[in-house]
Amino acid sequence: MKALTIDIRKKAFSLPGGTHIALENLRFSAESGEFVAITGPSGCGKTTLLNIIAGLDDDFEGDIEFAKGMREGLVYLFQTPRLLPWRTVMQNLMLVLDDEDNREERARELLRDVGLDAFAESFPGQLSLGMQKRVALARAFALSPTLLLMDEPFSSLDPEVASRLRLLFMRLLKSRSATTLFVTHDRDEALQLANRILDFSAPPARVIREIAVPGD
Repeated sequence: MKALTIDIRKKAFSLPGGTHIALENLRFSAESGEFVAITGPSGCGKTTLLNIIAGLDDDFEGDIEFAKGMREGLVYLFQTPRLLPWRTVMQNLMLVLDDEDNREERARELLRDVGLDAFAESFPGQLSLGMQKRVALARAFALSPTLLLMDEPFSSLDPEVASRLRLLFMRLLKSRSATTLFVTHDRDEALQLANRILDFSAPPARVIREIAVPGD
C-alpha cells in the first residue's frame, strides 16, 4: 500500500539575482513501512522536499498525497537535535507525551531504550552531541510515528559514534515500524539502512536513479 505519493511540478525560490528552481517534475512514492534513502549533491533540494512534506513550506506547484494516518503520525528529525536547553532530558521527553497518563513511565522506558536513563535529569548542554541525538531519537519514537522524515540525523558525528547511533536507530525502528524518508550524503549509510535509494539530480532536482537494496 502506498503510504506517500509525491508529485512536485515545481518549487522555486525568489532570490535577489532571479528565480531559483529547486525541484521540478519530482515524482515518487513510498510504500507503507518502506525505508527510502534520498541522496544527491549538496543544495539540490533534499531538505526543501522534507519541509514540503512536513507542511513547513506550502509554496509549491504539485501534490502530496498521504495514506490514512500518515499525515497525523508524521515526525520530523532535523540535522540538529533541537532540544529545549532550559529543560532536562526527561522534561524534553515529557513535553511530547503530555496527553499520556503514564507519560513519566513511558519517558523512562524510552531513555532506557537509548541508554540514557542515568541522564534523565541532565540538561542538553551537559551532553555530548551524540547523546543529544539519542535523546532526539527517543523523542521521535515517543510520538509513535507512522511517517518519519529524517534530515541527515547522524551527520557531524565521529564515524564510530554515528555507526552506533545507526544501529540503535534500526533497533528502535524494527520494534516500532514507520515509513521512513531519510536524507543522507553517505552512500554507505544509505545502503546499510534503506530498502530503496533515490538519487536526485542537481537543481532543479528530480529522481535520476532508483536503486533497490537487497535484504539480508
